[in-house]
Formats: sequence, structure tokens, C-alpha cells
Amino acid sequence: MSSQPINWSSFSLRVNIRKDIQIIYDCWTLQAGLENWFLREAVFKDASGKQRAGNEPVQKGDTYEWRWHGYPDEVMERGTVLEANGKDQFIFTFSLQCPVTIRIYTEADETIVELTESGLPTDDKTRSAHFVGDSRGWVFYLTNLKSVLEGGVDLRNKKMELRNVITA
Repeated sequence: MSSQPINWSSFSLRVNIRKDIQIIYDCWTLQAGLENWFLREAVFKDASGKQRAGNEPVQKGDTYEWRWHGYPDEVMERGTVLEANGKDQFIFTFSLQCPVTIRIYTEADETIVELTESGLPTDDKTRSAHFVGDSRGWVFYLTNLKSVLEGGVDLRNKKMELRNVITA
């Protein structure tokens, strides 16, 4: 057993998915891709404020508004695309404007999606909400990405009247 203290400022999660790297990348960087497994609504705007089309890849400097199934429109996340390299890395700001890095690569003949959220606050009050809360949400959504891509089953709760379920 390790006596190393927990690094509350970041976490990384990995999932193997039996799909091509570009297919997975598009699931993160296209409005239509994100709405297929993650969001009810994903709106991206370029630097001039023009909304991107649903099949138009996001670019560095774009801003977004994201809304989830099971939550009213007022519950949304706003952020900025920090990097979108067109093939295997996507970085965006998330809760408290902390960066989330998505890396997609091959390991042991499997495609790996690695998510790292960093820059998290480490004070007692907020670390639970962001380290624990964000990682818990990402575990579900990475599992749903795998489920949708490998088997076509969307695990998200889409009913507003169902509350306090792990699928939303």
C-alpha cells in the first residue's frame, strides 16, 4: 500500500474502445458526435461568434455551450477549445475553466481514450465537488462512449422527471 498523498489537482481516466482513432476523435469534436453519446445539445461558435454546423469540426479558440439530458436548459457548461489537432488530441476548458485533455492512441492493439482533467482546486470545500464529482461523471460518459460506439446502446437517462440516477 502506497503512502503517497493524493494529488487532488488532477485525475486521468482511460478506456479502451474498439473503433478507429478518427471515429473517436470526431465523437469529441463534432456537435453531432458529442450529441450521440454525451450531450443533449452542443453549440460551438468560432472566434467571430458564428455557430458551427453540426458536422463542422471545432477549432482552437472556439467557444461552446453544452447541455445534458435530464437537466433543464439553465444547467449548462460554457468553455473554450484550447486545442483541436484534427486527429488525436482535443483540449477544452471545463468546470471552473480547468483544462480537460483528450488523447486517443493505440496500445496493445486497442484504441485508448485517455481523459485528464487538471488544474482542479485543492481546498477542502471544492476538491470533493470537482475531483470526485467530475471524475464520477467522466467515468459514466466514457463508459457510454464505449457502449455507443461498440454496441449502439446509449445508457443516458433522457427523462427530466428521473432524478439522482448515475446515468445523467
